[in-house]
Amino acid sequence: MLNRALRRFLRLLWRLIWRGALGFVVLSVALVLLFRFVPPPGSMVMVERKVQSWINSEPIDIQRQWRSWENLSSNAKLAVISAEDQRFPQHRGFDFVEMRRAWEASRDGERLRGASTLSQQTAKNVFLWSGRSWVRKGLEAWFTLLIETLWGKQRILEVYLNVAEWDTGVFGLEAAANHYFGASGSALTERQASLLAAILPNPRNRSASRPDAQVERRSQWIRQQMRNLGGTSYLERL
Repeated sequence: MLNRALRRFLRLLWRLIWRGALGFVVLSVALVLLFRFVPPPGSMVMVERKVQSWINSEPIDIQRQWRSWENLSSNAKLAVISAEDQRFPQHRGFDFVEMRRAWEASRDGERLRGASTLSQQTAKNVFLWSGRSWVRKGLEAWFTLLIETLWGKQRILEVYLNVAEWDTGVFGLEAAANHYFGASGSALTERQASLLAAILPNPRNRSASRPDAQVERRSQWIRQQMRNLGGTSYLERL
């Protein structure tokens, strides 16, 4: 009798798990397909920042204006690729070369550095919460595979440039260009674009309009990488 009840419970549990997993797959695929054509209304990072500001009793206004691919600066597109993911046109969401280098560096005693691609960062920013856990990394991998399959490179970079955080409450290239330079996100110079890309690792503690020595050095390196990649014609590979 007890064994029969246990088997019944296990069958019910398995059915619930299977249905839940299937529902998640269907819902996530549908959501990614929707955002292939419709601009995401925001990102999980925006939600987190807004909630944190309420908790800290320091409410912030989210600055963000969506801009289509054609209205995003080519200099900014290339600067972000140069700074964050130079093999972006070639990989399928995961840069195993950079992962191996990061692992070898950490094994040699260096600080473990990130090896996330632009695809992974986009998946994380739009669909997932911040933090480090195996569950979140697994979901990040799943959404990365989905957007690589269903969006394509141009759409991934377009979404990334519209949801990336560039200062407290400042999201997306258009808002960042106006915030730092009083300019449009479609008309950034090479230097302005490289400065914006240079602060991406820590945007809330750095400034593109008042760069310190570290940001200035990184922006110079980014501009050199932009030239090494062949200039904005590199974007034709996307």
